[in-house]
Amino acid sequence: MAMIERYCTDAMTTIWSRQAKYERWMEVEVAICDAYAQAGVIPDSDMASIRERAAFDLARCDEIEKETQHDLMAFVRCMSENVSSGQAEPTPSRWIHFGVTSYDVIDTALGMMMRDSCDVLLKSCSSLRDEIFRLAKSHIETPCIGRTHGIHAEPITFGFKLAGWLHELDRSILRLEQAKTEISVGKVSGAVGIHAHVSPALEERICHTLGLKPDPAATQIIARDRHAHVLTVLAVLAGSLERWATELRNLQRTEILEVQEAFAAGQTGSSAMPHKRNPWNSETICGLSRIVRGNAHAMLESVMTWHERDLCNSSLERIVFPDTFQLVDFMLARFTRIMRGLVVMPENMAKNLRQMGDLVFSEHVMVALIGAGMSREAAYKVAQRNAAKAWDGTDFKKSVSQDPDVTTRLSGQEIEQLFDLNHHLSNAAFALPKS
Repeated sequence: MAMIERYCTDAMTTIWSRQAKYERWMEVEVAICDAYAQAGVIPDSDMASIRERAAFDLARCDEIEKETQHDLMAFVRCMSENVSSGQAEPTPSRWIHFGVTSYDVIDTALGMMMRDSCDVLLKSCSSLRDEIFRLAKSHIETPCIGRTHGIHAEPITFGFKLAGWLHELDRSILRLEQAKTEISVGKVSGAVGIHAHVSPALEERICHTLGLKPDPAATQIIARDRHAHVLTVLAVLAGSLERWATELRNLQRTEILEVQEAFAAGQTGSSAMPHKRNPWNSETICGLSRIVRGNAHAMLESVMTWHERDLCNSSLERIVFPDTFQLVDFMLARFTRIMRGLVVMPENMAKNLRQMGDLVFSEHVMVALIGAGMSREAAYKVAQRNAAKAWDGTDFKKSVSQDPDVTTRLSGQEIEQLFDLNHHLSNAAFALPKS
């Protein structure tokens, strides 16, 4: 993850650092104590000491964990040592972790971390959206060829292509906002979630203090369908980024060359071939998307737990949560950089569009003949017959203009309009969002 962390936003890297995670644990522990103090269980003087002295040291936590073999309990003991230092018995530290279980702290802190991570990703999505919208708007009338199955289909505009990306990104933004709401929950309901020591009212007060809602029916843990949903949303977003990056990779192919990633002076494309300008940034995104999908699959496997919980989810979550959020943030930042520096080549787009002559207007011919009274089957055969000649080198427009099946039904002016590119692209801007 070292390379990824270099390019992630500082905010995302900070959220998932070990120091930040333990700070969240401490925030939860103090919030629990504070709720008990408000309920009259913890004396005000003890609560004041807890607030003043609450602290931890990672090195000391590691030392204690050699004995406990339990990271949360090592943290609790370290925090308790700081609170009890120099205090007479009974010390205020006895209230730390009072009436709760480890995952009351871990899952509540995790809800805060994932909530904040969603906020970072939403900001990154917004930055990417700005760049795609800028290019879409400036190229909404830039003609290019649309391709299906890798073969020339019909004319579109480059901006129209990007407008589709915008709407796809907007759907991911909406999913991410919904996933943020769903994951912004905590639980302080005890070892099996039955509120044996902490009342539902006290739990709600604690969660409210931390900016969360209480899970209405947790077990020892918050049900992992919530977490699986978040990672699935991230996998879909990564899949979109991969789709767009793959499109740019294809459009940068030498024989197409309609766009090109920015290439800095002195940049090396290949150690052996000095001429190379490879779409390596887009390729990086495609590779990383596979990891994100794999992580989402691993989390889907963790929805299942034995009874009120087992430990199978714990180990993989230590990897898939920080890695996935940081990977997706990196991918968003990288694709934003690609779009910001993207070199668009309208001349090559126009040249490729005309590579097949006017053959790409074959559907126009068919539709016009149907409108003039010919059956669809017959109109298809007429258009296809003339298209076949074009594949052999005959000009399609000339062939259509001389076909009796066409000229007996359409005037010269009507035939000419069939090959009007502006007419074909007249609705391209309809797909562009207002902002």
